[in-house]
Amino acid sequence: MSDLAGGFRYLLAGQRWVFGHGRWLGFGLLPGLVTLVLYAGALIGLGSGADDLTAWATPFADDWSSPWLGLFRGFLTALVFCLGLFLAVITFTAVTLLIGQPFYESLSEAVDRSEGGDVPESGLSLWQELWISARDSVKVLGRVLLYGILLFALGFIPVIGQTVVPAIGFCVSGYFLTHELTSVALQRRRVELADRLALLRSRRMLVLGFGVPLVLSFVVPFVAVFLMPGAVAGATLMARDLLPAGEPRERADQAAPGNPAGDANQAQWAGHTNHAGHANHAAQAGPQQTGAPAPVSPQAQAQTPAKGFGPPPPGF
Repeated sequence: MSDLAGGFRYLLAGQRWVFGHGRWLGFGLLPGLVTLVLYAGALIGLGSGADDLTAWATPFADDWSSPWLGLFRGFLTALVFCLGLFLAVITFTAVTLLIGQPFYESLSEAVDRSEGGDVPESGLSLWQELWISARDSVKVLGRVLLYGILLFALGFIPVIGQTVVPAIGFCVSGYFLTHELTSVALQRRRVELADRLALLRSRRMLVLGFGVPLVLSFVVPFVAVFLMPGAVAGATLMARDLLPAGEPRERADQAAPGNPAGDANQAQWAGHTNHAGHANHAAQAGPQQTGAPAPVSPQAQAQTPAKGFGPPPPGF
C-alpha cells in the first residue's frame, strides 16, 4: 500500500511542478492538443462507419429476421466502437510522446535541472531519438494489444467480464502508460527497453499507483491533454529515484565497486602504475644517493645494456 501511495504522490508532485512553472505547462500542452484533434477525427469517423463495417463483416446475417438482425449488429457495432475507444486510450500517450518528443525532452531536462545534480543527455540526434521512441512504442503496443485481445475475449464471461476484467484492464493500461511516460527520462539515461521493463516490474505497486489514476482520468480526453505535461514531470521524478542520474548504464557498471571485471581491471592498472612508479623513482633517485660511482668489473660492463637500463621489474 505504501508503494501505491508513493506512485500517486509522484503524479501529484509532477502536476505541482508544472503548475508552478507556468511556461512549461503551456509548452507541454501543444502535442496533446494536436493528438486530441487527430483522435477525435478518427473516433468520429469510426462512429459514423461502424454500422457499415459490421454489415460488411457479417453477410451471413442478412437474411435474419427482425429484431435479431438489429440486435446482433447493434451489439457488434458497440463492441467495435468500444475497442476503438480502448485503443485510443492506450495509444494516446505513445502518439502524443512521439509527436511531442522535442517538447517533452526539454520538459524532462528542466525537471532534472530544477532538482539538482547532473542532467543526463542521450547524445543522440533528434531523428535517432524519434526512431528509438517509435520502435520501442511499437514493441510495447504489441504487448498491449495481446493483453487487449485477451481481456476483450474474457469480457464475455458473465459477472467476471463486467467486474474483474475491467479492473485488470485498467491495471494493464496504467502499467504500460507509466512505461511510456518514464521512457522519456530513462531513454536519456541510456536504459534500453528490456531494462526499462525489468526496472518497472521490480516496483509494480509503485508503477500502478502512478499509472492507474492517470488512466482513469485519461478516459476523459480533455483531462488527458491538461494532465500530460504534469505526467511527464512526475514520471521524470520517479525515474530519478528508480535510476539516479549519472553516466550511461554500461559505463557505470564497469566502474561499480562490486563489479568483479571492473575491480580486476582497476587492480591490474594500479599494479602497472605502481611498478612503473617504483622503476622511475629508482632510476631518478639512484645516482643522487650513491655519490661517486663504484668500480665496475669488465664482466659486468659486458652484461650491462647499452642504454644503461636494467630489465623491467618482475610482473610488469
